[in-house]
Amino acid sequence: MEILVAGSHGFIGTALLARLRDAGHDVRVLVRRPASGPAEVSWDPARGRLDPAALAGVDAVVDLAGTNPGTRPLTAARKRDVVASRVDTAGLLARTIAGLDGPRPALLQASGIGAYGDRGETELDEREPLGTTFFAEVVRQWEEATAPAREAGARVVLLRTGVVLGRGGGALRPLWPVLRAGLGGRLGSGRQFWPWITLHDEVRAIEHLLTADVAGPVNLVTHADRNADVVAALAGALGRPAVVPVPAFALRLALRDFASEVLGSVRAVPAVLDASGFVPEHADLETAARWTAGSA
Repeated sequence: MEILVAGSHGFIGTALLARLRDAGHDVRVLVRRPASGPAEVSWDPARGRLDPAALAGVDAVVDLAGTNPGTRPLTAARKRDVVASRVDTAGLLARTIAGLDGPRPALLQASGIGAYGDRGETELDEREPLGTTFFAEVVRQWEEATAPAREAGARVVLLRTGVVLGRGGGALRPLWPVLRAGLGGRLGSGRQFWPWITLHDEVRAIEHLLTADVAGPVNLVTHADRNADVVAALAGALGRPAVVPVPAFALRLALRDFASEVLGSVRAVPAVLDASGFVPEHADLETAARWTAGSA
């Protein structure tokens, strides 16, 4: 396939690019500078600039672009950047796809499992309504930005990704030094559900969805386990204990709005992904933790 990828230098994008190229796909990447060769396409989402000719003959566009909300305090300015970095990129790609003549590429658009907000013990499949937290509102605007492509008849897949287990980066990156030092433990009560997927299965699932007969939201998760169990499994895979809890109030002071992502309970299930025939290679928490501990 001919595939165009935005956000190719991030945690997931780097792994996805390697997998797609290893599989023999012709992959080009979108860059926010002058292109340095035929494998790159220059664009400027903030100014709405993307040459439609770059999408001619493309089978699928995978958009993983967006500011990482967990690297800095979520001030009002940072929140605006988190939203704009997602809406600008998704919207520009969707409008460009909608304006094409002839066959339109599929759009696989990154999204987040925070779509549902804190929902306690309730199992959440893709039919559930969106929540009311800041991150649920981010997802609402992010996904709505893809409407032009969908309305023009393109297949749009919304990749609601959970907690991606991998040591190279991602949301859990700050946790690894703590776990290696034997100072890990549950976050808050530890009873909140964390929907997880390994980085390996994340990129396998995205590749699968390039051709699967699927449109709309897809929970990119393998399973949801309680936070205390996830942390304990990861620590155990490193041969370390997980007995030093972090109080909820400390997380709220340190993380502010992002604490809702850490302390909120999202018992998401991969209903659409399972129905599409995808089978994860790391199907249980113990297997996933062992792979993650040895993945980097």
